[in-house]
This record gives sequence, structure tokens and C-alpha cells, in this order.
Amino acid sequence: MENTDKSRREFLISGLMATAALAGCGENNNPFAPDQEVKLTGEKVKLLSVNGEIIEIDKAFLKPVPDLPTLSNSEERKGIPGKKFAMVIDLSRCKNLKKCQSACNHMHFVHPGQSWIKVLSMQDSEQSSPYWQPTTCMHCDEPPCVKVCPVDATFKRQDGIVAIDSDRCVGCRFCMAACPYSTRVFNWDAPEMPEEVAKQHYSCETSVPQKKGTVGKCDFCPDMVRKGALPHCVSACPNGVFLFGDINEDSVTNGAETFRFSDLIKDKAGYRLMEDLGTKPSVYYLPPVSRNFPYETGVENQNPDDLHHH
Repeated sequence: MENTDKSRREFLISGLMATAALAGCGENNNPFAPDQEVKLTGEKVKLLSVNGEIIEIDKAFLKPVPDLPTLSNSEERKGIPGKKFAMVIDLSRCKNLKKCQSACNHMHFVHPGQSWIKVLSMQDSEQSSPYWQPTTCMHCDEPPCVKVCPVDATFKRQDGIVAIDSDRCVGCRFCMAACPYSTRVFNWDAPEMPEEVAKQHYSCETSVPQKKGTVGKCDFCPDMVRKGALPHCVSACPNGVFLFGDINEDSVTNGAETFRFSDLIKDKAGYRLMEDLGTKPSVYYLPPVSRNFPYETGVENQNPDDLHHH
């Protein structure tokens, strides 16, 4: 297994870091300085320069990163060329903090009481030890949800992501019935979100704004990936449970650690859920061996009725 110790320069904030060419930011050599004088905020921001040194600048000097051009619906449905995204979930690291869940719900304005990521209490047998299992959409290579959708609202992109076009969804819930992983939710009510968000045109990449009478699910955050960032669940987890990357590049990362995907799955006995169904999930699990945290430390964050799924 190869741990190349890549930093967030290469995967998370490469666009911003590339501009930090100087180790110091004085009045005359500040690469972030705007074209006109600005009022300092007093709030310092730490950045990593291209030569690997930490620099501090006032937040007022940051030039906003321009938004990427708005993609057409056909471009969103096509996906990112040359990519094959996958996720690895290390069960030995999960403490049931549910930071992944709260970050996902917040960024996608998921309706209160619903979640696109479920952290399940699992126990394989009475004699075995229980463990925590984060469960997302599996983004299957043979997705049964896509096959049953009568209006092409659920579709498979060329980069492996299974997405939903809410503008096409008619709420028949055939996809929910077909999904063997039960990872989809139905918007019985209009999700709560700011008015300016609700008025936006729906994007298949952000899955926002969600609409009443449609289905929602984990989308692998392709809007973040297209910017060179990690999905929200990956960056929100403080224990490095989630690793995300490109199978074509044979690399996955949680932002702090980077591994060769093939070696990680081989050396750590990675597996996929319900392999016998032939759905070919893009989410892999590493077994809860030599766990970082005792199972009991996460019980307080779980509804008692949801403990111990077999």
C-alpha cells in the first residue's frame, strides 16, 4: 500500500494555492492584493505557498475564485470525461459522529428528518462485535434504479456517478423500490431552504434545489469534484473514514492521506455490499479490523431503535 502523503494543494484547493507564490505578503509584494485599497478585516487566513511554506494574509486580500461557467443539462448528464469515481469507506475509523451526514444535509438542503447518508449500527451475528457503517448511494455500474425509471430522470454518467434530474422526476418511486440499498428518499414536503436558493434553476450536479414530490439521494458532489475539491462528506469527517478518488488514476484520498486504490482494496480486504446482486457498486468498504474507536463511543449519537442491523 502506498501512502504518498499528498497535501490538499493537489486535490482540495489547488486553484487558490497556485496563486500563493511568495512566502511573505508585504504591502508591495502581496499577490492577493486587489486593484484598489480595501479595509482590513483583522481576520487572518492561512494558505500554503507553491514552495510549501505556510503564509498568513488578511481575509480582505483574498481575490474571489471565479465561478465555473454554468453547465448545460446535457453536459451535467454526460459527466466529467476520462474519470471513473469511487469511494472507499474505512469502517475501522468510524465513530458515528455523523459529521458526514450533517454536512451532506446542510449543503444539499435535505429535508429535516431525512438524510442521504445513513450511519447504521451493524452486527453480523450474535457472537460478532457491532460496528458503524456509513451508507451512501452506491453509484452502481449496473444500477437497477436507472433501468426502471420511466422518464430518464435517474441516469448513469460516463464518470460512474448515478444522478437524478429532478426536472424530469415524476415521483413514481420505481427507483426507490428497485434500489437494494435503500439509499433514496422521497421529498414528501418541500425542503427548507433560503428563497434565493429555491428560485435557482435545478442542477443535476448540485442536486439543488430539491423539489416536493421528487426523489433525492447521495450524488458524490460532482460540483465539488469538478472544482478539484472533495465531496462534502469526505472533507467533513474528522477521522478520515471516507476516501474518494478516480479508479482510472488508481488513487483515493481523504485530503490528508492518499492511497493507491488497487493496493488499498487488496491489502485491506476491501469489499462491496450485496456483491451477488451484480449491481457492481462504486462504493467499497474496508472491514472494521483493529478499530480506532470502540463501538460504544458512538452509541449516544444513535436512536436506540436503529441499533444492530443484521
